[in-house]
Amino acid sequence: MTANTSGYAINTYAYTLSHSAADCVKLLAGRGHTCFELMMYPGHLWPADMDAAARRRLRRMLADNGLQVITLNMPNVDLNIAGATEEMRAYSLEILKGVIGLAGDLGVPGVVLGPGKANPLLPAPVERLTGYFFDALDVLVPLAEEAGTGLWVENMPFAFLPTADQLMDALERYGDPRLGVVYDLANAAFVREDLGAGLQRVRGRLKLVHLSDTPLEDYRHAPVGQGVVPFADVVPVLEAIGYQGPPMLEIISDAPDDDLPASISALDAMGWDRIARA
Repeated sequence: MTANTSGYAINTYAYTLSHSAADCVKLLAGRGHTCFELMMYPGHLWPADMDAAARRRLRRMLADNGLQVITLNMPNVDLNIAGATEEMRAYSLEILKGVIGLAGDLGVPGVVLGPGKANPLLPAPVERLTGYFFDALDVLVPLAEEAGTGLWVENMPFAFLPTADQLMDALERYGDPRLGVVYDLANAAFVREDLGAGLQRVRGRLKLVHLSDTPLEDYRHAPVGQGVVPFADVVPVLEAIGYQGPPMLEIISDAPDDDLPASISALDAMGWDRIARA
């Protein structure tokens, strides 16, 4: 079966070590994709490596080819805005400021943000971590608005707010309506969250849905069918809540050229073409 690529957005994670972002989107555009999430990674796309001229060239190339980047995303391995040390928090903010500036220069609507991580052996009190998270938002939210982009916070199993309830409770307490949410299906499944309940909980702030698969014993962002994510059950939930964004495939694979179209074909068979074409 030939995959219907139209309407499915692609995260470039699997290509960060092999392609520049520009070469990656050109490759994927040749296969029918027009909407992307670009990963921030040196050699792929990194704010400090992009002067004003390079940013203009990339934005022009995207526009000339009818391509859209809807989000910039950090792997969140090197960052921690809720870190115990002031130096780590300051370092993380400076990197994120650069990502926000790049998003503004490229005309990208959203920057994906992780809430921060706790020490898994001796976690600090949630209230302290929440305070660090809010301190970061105090800096980043107005900066994003000034740049013309938005901050979209993601549910992450390694973050100190891993579930939809915990994340939304914190965002509601912070109280800023400008903050959006990226809901990652594999992340939610890995923490044993009911995906329908999670999506209902974040619906008021939902900007984007990430799709990949994961087993429960090994955290992954695998091709569709290699884990436990109940993709077919999610389609009617997204239709019921009126989700308007694209399905964003965030699949990390050694063979993305094969696994992306295979995943799309599998998703089409489970009704995701209705979401992709909405």
